[in-house]
Amino acid sequence: MKRLLPLLLCSGLLVSGLTLTALPLLGTAAAAPRIGNHDGYTRLVFDLPGPATLGTALSTGSGGNRVLNVTLNVPLRAEQGTISEPGVASYVIEGQRVSVQLAAGINTASALLLPAGGGQPNRLVIDVPLPAGSVGAPGKVAAANVAPSAVKTSAPAVAASTPVVRTASTSTPPRLSVVLDAGHGGVDPGMVSRWVVEKEVTLDVALRVRGYLTARGVNVIMARASDTQLSTDKRTDLEARSRLARADRVNAYISIHVNSGSSGASGIETYYFGKTMTSSNRSIAVRENGSGSIGQELTRQASSTAQNLVGDLLSQAKLAFSAQLARSIQGQLIGMTGANNRGVLSDAFYVIRNPTVPAILTEVGFGTNPSEGAKLAQAGYRDRLAGAIATGIMRFLKVQ
Repeated sequence: MKRLLPLLLCSGLLVSGLTLTALPLLGTAAAAPRIGNHDGYTRLVFDLPGPATLGTALSTGSGGNRVLNVTLNVPLRAEQGTISEPGVASYVIEGQRVSVQLAAGINTASALLLPAGGGQPNRLVIDVPLPAGSVGAPGKVAAANVAPSAVKTSAPAVAASTPVVRTASTSTPPRLSVVLDAGHGGVDPGMVSRWVVEKEVTLDVALRVRGYLTARGVNVIMARASDTQLSTDKRTDLEARSRLARADRVNAYISIHVNSGSSGASGIETYYFGKTMTSSNRSIAVRENGSGSIGQELTRQASSTAQNLVGDLLSQAKLAFSAQLARSIQGQLIGMTGANNRGVLSDAFYVIRNPTVPAILTEVGFGTNPSEGAKLAQAGYRDRLAGAIATGIMRFLKVQ
């Protein structure tokens, strides 16, 4: 079924940003590297969420120090800090890049990947060479003749190392927060077909989206994280979910649903709150608002709210951001699945009425369609949907 995600900071209508690339894997790097001091070099070890490939390049930082930039194909959690170890000054983790600023006088470093094994995860290892014979002695760092951007396929075991202690200079920006609403749940199965049950698909996709977002440092609030409901009373359940879209600490609200219709109906559509555009869409809102008489009543109430917002400039501005978020997510979903594009629409969904942040509800496919229903039953396809939703959110928020 559907739901929405609010993404603006209400009173000032400020949308915090994130930039993002496609998210190939779930997981995050460790919060900080482990450091090992060895005869002739300092070693930094970053734990990775899975197998990876890398590319390396050396650049010059703002202070004139050389910087080793390592680009991976796995998402890492944003992190930065200073390192009080020979040959190394600081590190920054952004998106899929790890940058290590070398100490003055150090002009090169090498990077390698170690596979998981012996109880250890996959690791990125960066070696910073020191003068011959030195054992991490501060103040005795000199340039070393090691080929830059050296990528090795094997290496000696990483010795026991000491975690980096973060100093006062570590900078942690305020975390963005996103609400993910997995439609239905518990006593309410939502759409049921021979291929899928809506509440199961929405929860699985939402949990995967959470994995992608948290890997980029985004805080995620789940409306539900298991097969349950917020209330057995549909009105109370939707009201509790709706309140999450009006929380001051939230930057965006996303509600995830599975559509239903005739066996020939197919495609993905994403909604933001507003006046119903067609009579056929009204039936979707009624269904998502609880079906039957309760669905009709809640849809009438939401439609009245939509009409009242027409003359409210602040509300219209918020809805405009919701429409922008909807377009971002819809574009990613279509681009990553090749599904029929049913477009970005507005409708009177109770759960996303009166949001104080950008909020959307996305129908990720028709569970009643033989082809889409079968795809929605596949873990790989659900992960593709989740990656697309996460990418759409992060591009809207301009997450780095």
